[in-house]
Amino acid sequence: MTAASNTEERQARPGAEARLQAWMRLAMVFVWAGASNCGPHEPEVEAPRLNTHHPALSSFNGLSANGLSANGLSANGLSANGLSANGLSTEAFAGWFSTDPELSDMVMTYVVRCAVPAGQTRAFTYPPTGKTYKWAGGLGLAPAWAGGAPASLAEQQTITSCMLAHVNRYGEHVTISVLGRAADGDPIPYSVVELAQFNVREACFFGNLFNGEGLYFGIDKTVFDEASYLTRACGELEGGGETGPLCEPLKFIGSCRQRCSGDLLAPFYNQCTYNGVSYRPLSTRMRQSDYLHLFPNWLD
Repeated sequence: MTAASNTEERQARPGAEARLQAWMRLAMVFVWAGASNCGPHEPEVEAPRLNTHHPALSSFNGLSANGLSANGLSANGLSANGLSANGLSTEAFAGWFSTDPELSDMVMTYVVRCAVPAGQTRAFTYPPTGKTYKWAGGLGLAPAWAGGAPASLAEQQTITSCMLAHVNRYGEHVTISVLGRAADGDPIPYSVVELAQFNVREACFFGNLFNGEGLYFGIDKTVFDEASYLTRACGELEGGGETGPLCEPLKFIGSCRQRCSGDLLAPFYNQCTYNGVSYRPLSTRMRQSDYLHLFPNWLD
């Protein structure tokens, strides 16, 4: 794997308090979501790095929208210090964690699962109680940042997309399939079997939690009526497809295909653009049975 993006060190700025609040609202919405590595368009021809099998990444607890609102990564020092032991031992990280240890633990569960490779863990001992929190790696989407380097722009965007992809406002465990590229440009491995099992293209996710640019999601399936706009990330839109209060801090951007582009034969997008800014997205798929359980009127 080769890193393809220039490293940008993100430091906390005067807007950090606003970003702090944009993180804890999003940590209340990552409720009971699991992930295996897959994504959108049904490929009829062999796609890059197509595997016959790989393990699912399951989650024991979800991250709510609150966690992505008031627990911003710009405030905990990790964007500059990385996910090494040194990065987790700074005063900035300890101060951020102490604002809400339970919620911060939830946020870090997904940060580490998204960024750090499977088989590795990260740990932090909370000084006031002496309790040690341990978080397991999973997808390994940001290897340089996971090793202690400042988060590059590509890593910031990829980790944001991964965390948003795990949002679930319905409080039920749902296994999802995630497709896209790691921060270094390598495709997340997927299999033909998974694409067949997770046969509902659900949504695309992108944005940047590190600098407060915004958090976005779109629909990645054929839209028949208003019910077709529903996703785990937001169960209710206002008239005209506008994002309602229940969706905050995420913003609905309409059809993924109108904002995103990718390789012809690849079942994922390489780039999504909003407000003139290009992002590295991830896409999600669901089993039709799970989707109909959450949205029973979808095929009516």
